[in-house]
Amino acid sequence: MNIKPLHDRVLIKRIEDMQKTAGGIIIPDTAKEKPSEGVVEAVGQGRLTPEGKLAPMTVKVGDKVLFGKYAGTEVKLDGEPRLIIREEDILAIVE
Repeated sequence: MNIKPLHDRVLIKRIEDMQKTAGGIIIPDTAKEKPSEGVVEAVGQGRLTPEGKLAPMTVKVGDKVLFGKYAGTEVKLDGEPRLIIREEDILAIVE
């Protein structure tokens, strides 16, 4: 399914954390926190300024980003969870 976020929204696929600790202990799903790192899969056109002009997006498809733990809205696309968040909720681009 193709999806195009509107305005300044971004579609992100979360990057799952490791299943084991460095010492080899397996972490159960119930003890895991939601990952706050992901890859941008789609971006909107940008934000409208008060003057009515379009401010371009800073992030682009393929960028690896960090975002707040509780940011955005979870959706399921083709049975897989995705996150739609505003660009302002993205904390950093990982290079």
